[in-house]
Amino acid sequence: QVQLVESGGGLVQAGGSLRLSCAASGITFSASALAWYRQAPGKQRELVAGISPFGNTNYADSVKGRFTISRDNAKNTVYLQMNNLKPQDTAVYYCNSKRSITGDNFWGQGTQVTVSS
Repeated sequence: QVQLVESGGGLVQAGGSLRLSCAASGITFSASALAWYRQAPGKQRELVAGISPFGNTNYADSVKGRFTISRDNAKNTVYLQMNNLKPQDTAVYYCNSKRSITGDNFWGQGTQVTVSS
């Protein structure tokens, strides 16, 4: 059974930091591309950051220089370090894993991040 379990969300003031974690089970973690998406009320889900099985990363322009994605294959966990948070970062953040060779595409349940001004 596949599980992606996010944690680390919460309420923070603008300029603060949070670190999200996503613990995975039931997948071939080291071979999976991992990503964080977010969805704000009334908006579409958008890609925040991604990391390939080889460690290559990509970021949305809106978070470059503030957010860092990383993975720990020994712990089957992907992280999102979020610094200098802004009110516009407020959203539900979702963890995603993909393996194109198998067509696998899994989502976590989401964790709420709220940034107050």
